[in-house]
Amino acid sequence: MSGHSKWSTIKHKKAAADAKRGKVFSKIAKEITVAVRQGGGDPNVNITLRTLVQKARGVNMPADNIDRAIKKGTGELAGEQMEEIVYEGFAPGGIAIIAQVLTDNRNRSAAEVRHVFTKFNGSLAGQGSVTRSFNRKGWLQVSDDKAQEDTLLEQVLEAGAEDMTHQDGYFEITTAPSEFHAVLNALQEQGVEVENSELTLLPESHLPITDAAQAREFIRFTEALEELEDVQNVYSNADLSEELLAELEAQE
Repeated sequence: MSGHSKWSTIKHKKAAADAKRGKVFSKIAKEITVAVRQGGGDPNVNITLRTLVQKARGVNMPADNIDRAIKKGTGELAGEQMEEIVYEGFAPGGIAIIAQVLTDNRNRSAAEVRHVFTKFNGSLAGQGSVTRSFNRKGWLQVSDDKAQEDTLLEQVLEAGAEDMTHQDGYFEITTAPSEFHAVLNALQEQGVEVENSELTLLPESHLPITDAAQAREFIRFTEALEELEDVQNVYSNADLSEELLAELEAQE
């Protein structure tokens, strides 16, 4: 299966609704600050920053918040020194889990992540034991009412994309990390509205979850990780079918 799993797509669609919580703004602000420290505060030059600013605007993050995050990165405002850490492990059933963290307190982050894994009967794993089964990719999402499939496919392949799929009302485009910004820029220059775009981790293969109870617990597990202040992104190789997700939604 190319691109994100059904569950991953639904999580992106939830992002705008979840943005009303300050934690979402805080997570994006951290990413912006780190991106500025690494590549400068001009979004015309720092394409990673430009992507994050678009992401922030997409969840209605106030302009003042974005500006403060940039100024923390440039040193105009005081800001914490952030450390990037990756935690790897498994949920029950052997589902691979990766949690990417940005933190100013490694001990706090480690304790909080460990607590969630323990609470949901997961297990932490050694460095590289899970990430070796994932590939870093660029990922872009375009609503299928904003583009014609044949035209869009031609545009993204010409710009350097690897693949494009169509599911659940969206075209999902994958690229090599080195081609991500070229593809994003090409679509923007051609007036194509990109709904979501990011550098992400995609599993080499997915592990289906077919049991409703296991699926419900897996979702609670990943959501508990995402609720942690220092956790920026959670990735897994779980694949939940549309029918199973509909069943869970009906039970809520």
